[in-house]
Formats: sequence, C-alpha cells, structure tokens
Amino acid sequence: MTERLGRFWTIIALILVLSAVCISVNQLFYLKLFGFSPIFEAYLYYLLASFLPLAFLIWPARKSEDVQKVQWYDVLLFIIALVFPIYLGINGERVVLMGWETNAPMLPTVGSILLWIVILEGVRRVAGLVLVLVCLFFSIFPIFAGNVPISFLQGISFDFVSTATNHIMSHNSILGVPMKTMGSLLIGFLIFGAVLVNTGGGDFFFKLAQSLFGNQRGGTAKVSVIGSAFFGMLSGSAVSNVVTTGSMTIPAMKKSGFKNHYAGAVEATASTGGTITPPIMGSAAFIMASFLAIPYAEIALAAAIPAALFFIGVLFQVDGYAAKNNLVGTPKSELPSFWTTFKEGWIYIFATILLVYLIFVSKNEAQAPYYVSLFLILGTFLRKETRMNLEKAKQLILDGGKLMAEITTILAAVGFIVGALSITGVAFAFSRELIAVAGGSALLILIAGAVTSFILGMGMTVSAVYIFLAVIMAPALVGLGFDPVAAHLYVIYWATVSYITPPVALAAYAASGIAKADPIRTGFTAMKLGAVKYFLPLFFVYNPALIGRAESFEIIVTAIFALLGVWWLSSSMEGYLIGLGNLSNIFLRVVVGVAGLLAFFPHLLTDFIGLAIMVIIYAWAFIKKKSEPTSISV
Repeated sequence: MTERLGRFWTIIALILVLSAVCISVNQLFYLKLFGFSPIFEAYLYYLLASFLPLAFLIWPARKSEDVQKVQWYDVLLFIIALVFPIYLGINGERVVLMGWETNAPMLPTVGSILLWIVILEGVRRVAGLVLVLVCLFFSIFPIFAGNVPISFLQGISFDFVSTATNHIMSHNSILGVPMKTMGSLLIGFLIFGAVLVNTGGGDFFFKLAQSLFGNQRGGTAKVSVIGSAFFGMLSGSAVSNVVTTGSMTIPAMKKSGFKNHYAGAVEATASTGGTITPPIMGSAAFIMASFLAIPYAEIALAAAIPAALFFIGVLFQVDGYAAKNNLVGTPKSELPSFWTTFKEGWIYIFATILLVYLIFVSKNEAQAPYYVSLFLILGTFLRKETRMNLEKAKQLILDGGKLMAEITTILAAVGFIVGALSITGVAFAFSRELIAVAGGSALLILIAGAVTSFILGMGMTVSAVYIFLAVIMAPALVGLGFDPVAAHLYVIYWATVSYITPPVALAAYAASGIAKADPIRTGFTAMKLGAVKYFLPLFFVYNPALIGRAESFEIIVTAIFALLGVWWLSSSMEGYLIGLGNLSNIFLRVVVGVAGLLAFFPHLLTDFIGLAIMVIIYAWAFIKKKSEPTSISV
C-alpha cells in the first residue's frame, strides 16, 4: 500500500483516518470538543469525506496495474470526494432544515451530480464491476420508474437533477440505513478488529488453536477451522480470511497428509463462517440491527447457535476424514504450549470477554469497541514483543483505514439501491406483490429468496446482497408471519453460501490457489464440508428456537436435537461415524444422513424418529460387532 501512496499520500491517508476516528469519538461519546457538535447527518458527511477519498489513493483505476503511483486523475477524484462532503457537512443543518434534496442551490446541485459519479467509481475500484453495475442501475431507476412495464416495479419518476439531489442530500440514499449504521455502530467494531489483528490478536488465537487441537487426529485441519473462525470474526471477509490464515494452515494440512483439494476446502469453508459468528459478525449483521431497530446484541445472540452448529459440522467431517485416512496429530513437541500461549496472550481473551460484557450486559454497543481498543493498545506495552512503536502504529492506522474506506464506499453506493426503491415507492409495494404472486406460499418465497441471495452473492458483497433483499424480500417473509430476525438472518446465510458453491466459489478458488489444487474440485469439497449451512436457514426460519427466540426449555431441546442432526448428517457426508467407524455400506450411509435430517428438522416427532433410527443402527452395529469381532466398518 505504501509503495503506491508514497510518503506524501501516506501522510494524507494517516491524517484522514485519524480525523475520522477523532470525529467518531467526539460524536459517539458526546464530547463536543472545541465546541464541535455536528448534527448526525453532518457527521456522516465528514466520515464520507475521510474515507471515500482513500478509495482513489489505495485502489488503482485498473486491477491489472502493479504498484503504480497515484495519478492525476486519482488526485482529481480524491479532491471531489474530499471537498464536497466537507461542504455538505459544514452546511448540514441547511441540507436538512431547508430541504436541499428537493430545492438545492446551484453549487450543491452540481456537487451532488459529481459525488454520485465519484461514489460509483469508488465502488468499482473497491468491489468490482458487478456491484457497480447493480448500483448504477438502481441509482438511475427513479428516472424511468414510472415507465416500467411490470406493474409492481412501477413507481414515482424523478428527473435527473432531482434524482441526484435525493441520492446525496436526502435521508434515503447515501445517508440511509447503511451509512447510519457505519457512523453509529460499525466504525467502532472495524477499529477494534484492526487493533486486535495489528497488536497480535490474530496470531495469538491461531497459536491457541494449535495448542488445543494440534495434537488430535487431523489436528492441522481442526486448527484451521478454529483459527479461521476466530480470524473471520475480525476480518469479516471470507476471501481475505482465506488469504491471511490459509497461507499458514493449508501448507500445514498438506504436510500432515490431507490432500490438496481437501486442505483448500477446509480453509475456504471455515473462512466463510467468520461473517456469521458472534460476537463480531460481518457488517451485514450490524446493518441488520439498524433495519430491525433492535440492539446488535440480539442479532449476535440469535446467530450463536447456528454458527456453533456450522463449525461443529465441519469439525465432525474433518475428524471423520482424518480417522479414515489415519492422519495423526502434530507431535506436542512441535506445538506451542497452551499455558505459555495463554500467559503471552491473556490480554486478547480478556479484551474479547470485556467486549462481550459491554455489549450484552452494559448494553453499550456504540462505545464498547473504543474502550476495548484503547485497553488493547495500552496492553501492548506490557510485553516488549507487542509494544507499539511508530511503525506499528502507522501500519495499524493504514490497515484500519483501508478496511473502513472499503466498507464506507460500498455502503454509500449500496445506499443508492435503498434510496431508489424508497423514493419511488417500489420498496413498499414489492413485498406485498411478491406475496400475491407466490399465492401466499411461504416455501416459494423462501426458495426465491435463497436463489436470489445466492445469485447476487456471486458478484456482490454479503452486505450489498443483504441490504437489497432486506428492502424487497425480508418484509414479505415477515408479512407471512416469520420471525423478523430469522427472516433477515435467512438472507445473510444464503448470501454467504455462494463463497463456497461452484461455479463462482470465490473463497474456495482463493484457497485452491494456495493449495495448488483443482478449483472446481475444491469448491465441491467445500460444499460438502459446509453442507450444514444449506439446511440451517430453512430450519431456523421455521423454528426460531434455533436462533434462541423461544422459551428456554424449547431452545435447549431444539439445540440438542440439532446437534445430533449435525453430527449424523456430517458423518453421512464423510462416510465415518464415531463408534461405528467407516460407513462402507452406501445404504447405511444414506440412512444415517436421513436420520440426521430428521433430527435436525424443527419438529419433535421427526426428532424422535431420527433418534430411534440411530439407536437401531447402533444396536445393530453392536450386535454385528459381537458376532464378527474383526469387523472394523459397517
């Protein structure tokens, strides 16, 4: 990054990121430093002015370009992205009180058109062509909304200038729910993630996983699963998680006997789970809290059981693969000591516990990550190895700034989608018409939502997919009586599935490159390892007890049977069942899978039928083993 920026632009980037952090602390802690206390809309403009310009400094105009210095056109876009949001921030009260979205003076009108173009170019650089085309289409949708031939997509039309001013200066588009979430909640957690990783937290959690699981059979793969789960919570990106942790875990798995494609698939599957794993989930979960107007803590609690089931399912399959192939763990002499690791990194565990306490007990969501980040930075001075110096501080600021610039640019652009659907009125009519078209069939809408999430997830970020479907699809599910949290989580889960599902499978393909394996084979293996993720959304949307939204007894019973279902389903997928060994009989393997699905299915009758089937299988295997003592597989 610094090679492209050079010394001057590195200093500018550092100033912008530090300014944004100071502004956010001043706003969220109500400090009013030097009498500076902007209204919330002005605060969002200042954040945009801090992060959007970085998109043109950090990301080159063409991906094919190697390390290229900042060009004149980058500087031009940088100036527009910096100056006009600052102008709007200074005039924030006029924008809101004088209704500039419908009656703006000439300067902000021209500036709105320029900023509209600049945001689209920024998201093209940051997130790619697919997302910018989707955002472009919806951003111009209000211009021709009244002429759409499909009745339920028709809406109120606006002229070009009114569309531009609405996008930039109304509460619907770039100042809508996505950016409001960024300014009020997400920015603090992004700062915390950057601080935790750059102070050594990522390395600590990986070493901790090694010390706990490395000596078990298939230990290197289990370390990959657990380590990627921890790191995925911090990065929020499946692909970056694969690239970061995969460079360590995939070679280790290959060395211990795992085949190339399997090692890549394990890393890819585990990495996609990070965005759905509390306490720090992907940005979509924070936006979901804003859409539903509920505390983020409720979202994190709801996601806990499904996330645990997903990773347990992966671990069962990894363990079965290792057992079938006699893959032993790493000798303890080659692993880090648990107690040594714990003593060196207890501060990271304490910081995570402190964050959970502040979120769930103190209900201090917006300020919590700032307190914990400060605690971690001060804590680095306890050990010489982790002590913060100027170079480490610079890297921390740049890494955090890059992540926040990426998220801010994407959320501002995705705001065009929300704004266009809102100001035209299509968002309010679409869900009603969707229910009518589906004939009131909940299953049809769920299938349509899954397919749409999957397709959009091939080329868009999880946050972008979620925001789009939260506006048009989730209200239809809620209208049919589904739990609102379950309906919104359903969309997020299906948006992440595309990362491990061919033909796109971005996480699997990234892992296959590191593993030197066939991408398609790696993708299909990742699908098998992540099989639980394909069933979970359908089950928890029909039974909210799976996401903790029921009476305590019902939650416990449902979770126990779901755990049994995941165990048996995963065993069927891998062909190995603990207590029985290899499932060489195909018919028996299918029956175990069916029993798993029945136990997993959210209904007490099917739960007990699945349990009865497995009791019979274990009893039959026990009798068979007694009569054939040398048999090791069934």
